[in-house]
Amino acid sequence: MSEVLAELFTQKTWEVLWPALLDTLFMTVISTVLMALFGVLLGIVLLVTRLDGLHPICVLNAVLGVVIDALRSLPSMVIIILTLPLAKFVVGRSWGPGAVMFALALTCTPMFARMVEGSFLTVERGKVEAAKSIGARNWEIMLKVILPESLPSLIRNFTIAIIALISVTAIAGWFGGGGLGDVAVRYGYNRFLTHMLIGAVFVLIVIVEFVQIGGEAWARHIVRKRHL
Repeated sequence: MSEVLAELFTQKTWEVLWPALLDTLFMTVISTVLMALFGVLLGIVLLVTRLDGLHPICVLNAVLGVVIDALRSLPSMVIIILTLPLAKFVVGRSWGPGAVMFALALTCTPMFARMVEGSFLTVERGKVEAAKSIGARNWEIMLKVILPESLPSLIRNFTIAIIALISVTAIAGWFGGGGLGDVAVRYGYNRFLTHMLIGAVFVLIVIVEFVQIGGEAWARHIVRKRHL
């Protein structure tokens, strides 16, 4: 074990891990932006079109719900395989960090959309009705009541979604996505280099802990400001 730890902190090891870390961060940041954008939009549509929503459209809500739940049920590996042709069309190749961004976003967006809807539903119905009673429009209720009131819950759910996305970046390594998952597979699994496997896992854990601590601190800050 001491030999493995010694190898872990050598320059040769980090010459491999450092570029992989940058690839993972690149994939995570871009995919997170896409996930946040489409997840929030879908969550708003799901909330607004509910039977008891601001603008009920039951057919649209039911169809969208089925599509989202169907995508949530697909394994990450299946989504990665299905989106590789799309990636090749958009970025010109079906491998590398840029190619798997679409798969990462598509994997986690349906889950995050349901989380967004759940966060919105935590807002007290009375506050929404009070806003309606003073003549607020639907978009005003959404922007000035529901979004601010649900923000701490949204942040916590967003943190969970980012962590799930990071775990999918590791799976993407099996499909030529690069990053720390690729290092774990090529060096740790295929070449039996235990120190590389441990290094990749360690860095992933550090990233996840950083995201978790940062997200929780952000949510608590919002709550404290609200009670001042």
